[in-house]
Amino acid sequence: MANIKSQIKRIKTNEKARLRNQAVRSAVRTEIRKFNATIEAGDKGAAETQLRVASRALDKAVTKGVYHRNSAANKKSNMARAFNKLG
Repeated sequence: MANIKSQIKRIKTNEKARLRNQAVRSAVRTEIRKFNATIEAGDKGAAETQLRVASRALDKAVTKGVYHRNSAANKKSNMARAFNKLG
């Protein structure tokens, strides 16, 4: 453990951020998993709704700095492609 006051604060801050990022990343992965499940089931209506939910979750994660915007865009693009194949 650090002896310097600012470093002690930094360690605490980093841990809070790590836990928040972990929770957000987990929530996004869950939404993507739900979307993939609806695609596997072949339910176009539910897939469209879940695509919207997962895309929104990714966008929120980008604003929090959890994902890079290009990474999120790639994930959204892959989901959209999978949804369009369902057509």
